Amino acid sequence: MGRALEMARRAAMAGEVPVGAVVVLDGEVIGEGWNCPVATHDPTAHAEIVALRAAADRIGNYRLRGSTLYVTLEPCVMCAGAILHARVARVVFGAYDPRAGASGSVFDVLETDRLNHRVEVLGGVRAAECGVVLTNFFEARRA
Repeated sequence: MGRALEMARRAAMAGEVPVGAVVVLDGEVIGEGWNCPVATHDPTAHAEIVALRAAADRIGNYRLRGSTLYVTLEPCVMCAGAILHARVARVVFGAYDPRAGASGSVFDVLETDRLNHRVEVLGGVRAAECGVVLTNFFEARRA
C-alpha cells in the first residue's frame, strides 16, 4: 500500500485526483499507475486501469491470475469490471468510497456470486492515510 500511496501523491502533484495502484504477482510489482484521465484525455485512465495495463503488458497476458491489486481508494464499477476480466485474485484498498465504491460501499461487484469470477477483497487498509491524501487534495482545490 505504501507504493500505491506514492503513486497517489504523484497524481496529486499532476493535478489529478490522487489515487494510486500497484499490481503484485509472486511478491514482485508488475504494474503500477496513478489517476491520469485529465492529462491523457482518457476517461478510463483510472489508477487501477493504468496499473492493470502495465501489468498485462509486462507479463504478456491480460489474465493476471494470482495477482493482488493494491489501490488507495475503493474501485469504481468500471475498474471492478476490469479487475474481474483480468482475473485478479485479490484487491486490497485503502479508503472506502461511499459515493461510487463498487467493492462493498455502493455496489459489490467483485464478490458477487452472479458472475463467473470472484475477487477476495480487503478494504480499509491504511484507510486514514489514504483518506488524508484525498481530503488534502480536494481542500486545496476548493481554496
